Amino acid sequence: MKALRIFYRKEVMFGGVIEMVIWQLPEPTPERPHGLKYRLVYAVDGERVVGYDNETGKGDHKHFGKRELPYRFVDMETLVADFYTDVRSYK
Repeated sequence: MKALRIFYRKEVMFGGVIEMVIWQLPEPTPERPHGLKYRLVYAVDGERVVGYDNETGKGDHKHFGKRELPYRFVDMETLVADFYTDVRSYK
């Protein structure tokens, strides 16, 4: 079974573009014990200024400007709320 996209949203907001996609994995992995793969991005003029993701080899983390910081995943709703909080604080 392949990963199943369970959430997608793209919108123009705060002078940029927000795109969020979350996939349900067939089973949890050591890097993704919550069983989700995700990518949430806020880009202005084509450049990512806020991002949350959990790419292979890095686990859960976020990007804020040029900084990369660890992120503690709680659940999908908190992930989206935390992302919007960072987007609002960036602006």
